[in-house]
Amino acid sequence: MATGENAEALRKILDLTRKVGFGTLLFHFYWECKLVVNDWKLDINLLEQFVSELAKTGLFGEFWFAKALALLLLLISILGIKGRKSLKIGLLPVLSLGSFGITCYWFSKLLLKNRGDLLFFEYAYIGLTVLGYLMVLSCGTFLTRIVWDRDQTDIFNKLNETFPQEERKLENEYSVNLPAVYRIGNKVRKSWVNFINPFRAILVVGTPGSGKSYFVIRHIITQHIAKGFSMFIYDFKYDDLSKIAYNALLKNKGAYKAVPKFFTINFDNLEHSHRCNPLEPSTMLDITDASESSRTIMMGLNREWIKKQGDFFVESPINFLTAVIWFLKKYREGKYCTLPHVIELMQVEYDKLFSVLRTEPEIEVLINPFVSAYLQGAAEQLEGQIASAKITMARLSSPQLYYVLSHSEFTLDINNPDEPKIVCMGNNPQKQQVYGAVLSLYISRITKIVNRKNQLKSSLVFDEFPTIYFNGIDSLIATARGNKVATTLGVQDYSQLKKDYGREQAEVIMNTVGNIISGQVLGDTAKQLSDRFGKIMQARQSHSINSNDTSVSHSHQMDLAVPPSTISTLSSGEFVGIVSDNPDQEITLKRFHAKITNDHQALAIEERQYKPIRKARDLEGKTVKENYQRIKSEILQLVDTELERMMDSPGLAGLIIRGR
Repeated sequence: MATGENAEALRKILDLTRKVGFGTLLFHFYWECKLVVNDWKLDINLLEQFVSELAKTGLFGEFWFAKALALLLLLISILGIKGRKSLKIGLLPVLSLGSFGITCYWFSKLLLKNRGDLLFFEYAYIGLTVLGYLMVLSCGTFLTRIVWDRDQTDIFNKLNETFPQEERKLENEYSVNLPAVYRIGNKVRKSWVNFINPFRAILVVGTPGSGKSYFVIRHIITQHIAKGFSMFIYDFKYDDLSKIAYNALLKNKGAYKAVPKFFTINFDNLEHSHRCNPLEPSTMLDITDASESSRTIMMGLNREWIKKQGDFFVESPINFLTAVIWFLKKYREGKYCTLPHVIELMQVEYDKLFSVLRTEPEIEVLINPFVSAYLQGAAEQLEGQIASAKITMARLSSPQLYYVLSHSEFTLDINNPDEPKIVCMGNNPQKQQVYGAVLSLYISRITKIVNRKNQLKSSLVFDEFPTIYFNGIDSLIATARGNKVATTLGVQDYSQLKKDYGREQAEVIMNTVGNIISGQVLGDTAKQLSDRFGKIMQARQSHSINSNDTSVSHSHQMDLAVPPSTISTLSSGEFVGIVSDNPDQEITLKRFHAKITNDHQALAIEERQYKPIRKARDLEGKTVKENYQRIKSEILQLVDTELERMMDSPGLAGLIIRGR
């Protein structure tokens, strides 16, 4: 126990040590500076005898020995000094003072080697040595007054927020493995981000420029193709991802038993686009398929309807479109069951259209409300129910869209083991609302077809996912895992997802995915992710400074592993996230905060060697226009033919609605 008596005794011992050291220095001057001793008349016999006896100990045997002993005793005495702390005293000036003092103390010997007035030089030697001695004493005193650790080099608490991460590369036949580096304390170590179970879905989040495509999505595409996956890619900025997939396929054909065929859908450049009918009648088994397609296309064209599902004036247009689709599916075994034919049939006059639709019993329950409103003269109600559907669908009426959508050069069963496919569908940011609605229909049909048992493993990659409407994405994530369907969703921000899909659907998507990797995001997204990453044990240190002493206390407490502020300031290529594992391949360290390490030079060389995607065909403008006119004439012919058949059939003649 420290007591006042002990402190006082220690202080006296240190004072005595300092006095002995200074006395040793004075005896050194007496022995070396005889002229000064004579000048001051200090050559007393008793003193001379004492110094002579002292010399026999070897204290003055070497010139430097006595000075070194005096300095050592001074330094020992300084150890016990407790100066009053001050924030104004800096380390650099104090060290400069000490260095200058040491220099004066030792190099003063050079003055005794000069010739001339030796008395002057001896006085100068003594003065310079004492000055150096006092400067060293002052340096030691100031050092005890400095507040150490006052400058916090880790002002953002970065070192405390580091944690161990997975350094093993865990592979299997489905995994995606991204090399990375992470920081643990002051050390930088190599690690791996292992998506060993991509069938639990991968959510890639990050603001524009955070590196979602370059650091993550491109590797998902290339590694899955290298492992023999069939694939669908929604390429928002065509052909950024499509070109990567095409060249990855050329490089990895040996990974497949049956080499996949490569198809693209691109409405801007028809020569590079294959044709595909998303309403292929053979894939529509019952009227619920037509209803799902109808909902997808209408929600894609009217994004504000997503939040109003169930409203009368939202469900009515969907039912009307469902009736038209299913009628064409049943008419002549689906000869005209394409989206362009649906659009044109919807534009037919009400009396003719309703008359023709009434010939199909399966859609009677869907069209009866519209027929009743028309017959009862409720024109305003009918326009409210149908006009929004007609006007909305009319936005898709263009020769380019009609050309791509009116014929099938491939089927949408991309994971057919006998005929696997890699399908890339491109959007255009300037036309995303129109193109996105059609692509949403493709995606809706593809996901329904691929989610079957005993098919080839497949990967669905959606870049900028909120730009399309995908009804049932949560169901796909939840049920497709057993059918070996890996889903990758690229999202900029939770608020973007919430705006386009509604709060409830956005929350379901965020909470259903098993793998999350996030670059820089802000606001609610950063808070949600931070909460999901949880807390880790972090060291805390506090300082208390008073006039006599400084106390330092250390503690440990649980705090956020990755705070929202950290997620908001991530650099490009730096990601945080959580991975999921398998029962037979467990990952203890699921959380990561690392920088993905791309070999930029190798990727640049690889991209320069990319081959362009092959053209689908050579096409003349008149062919597209002829197709457009043919579809219009086929619908007119269909209506006229059906009306004539109804008039010639007594059982159907009563269904004809006469013009009002």
